[in-house]
Amino acid sequence: MVKAKNCLWLLLALMLPVVLTARTQQPPDQHHNHQQDKPRVDGVNERGDHAMGFSHEKTTHHFHLTADGGVIEVTANDSNDAASEKQIRAHLSHIAKLFKEGDFSTPMFIHEEAPPGVPTMKRLKADINYTVETIEFGARVRIATANAEAVEAIHEFLRYQIKDHQTGDSVETDK
Repeated sequence: MVKAKNCLWLLLALMLPVVLTARTQQPPDQHHNHQQDKPRVDGVNERGDHAMGFSHEKTTHHFHLTADGGVIEVTANDSNDAASEKQIRAHLSHIAKLFKEGDFSTPMFIHEEAPPGVPTMKRLKADINYTVETIEFGARVRIATANAEAVEAIHEFLRYQIKDHQTGDSVETDK
């Protein structure tokens, strides 16, 4: 009986490092599950507020995938918040211009890394159009291309935004 207990303890001692390592490693598809990573989310929000010029608490972001690219949409939460509306419209106009030039430094600053899709979007910048539209309480940027490789890159970029900003938007292409 004592020998069996010693073997069991030895087996447990040998298995413990394997179990602990398996529990602390995230599968690749969970790399950006930031719901459990409050410091990261707080950092994204803080850097985003600084870079965008408006508060994430006073606004709502949405990202949509479309057949030819996608949409970035931001609105003020309060219909009487004219200051946020103005800041949103200025920011999205500025971002559309930068993205068209292949400059993705703002999302790289906000997220502290290059979002997926950015290298391809930079390389294929001549094939991608960015159109800013004023909408009620804010603005949107339509991102469109006829280039299939660029569409996939745009979708990767927007899916990352959906997850990192925790918007709850669909990661599937709108029909």
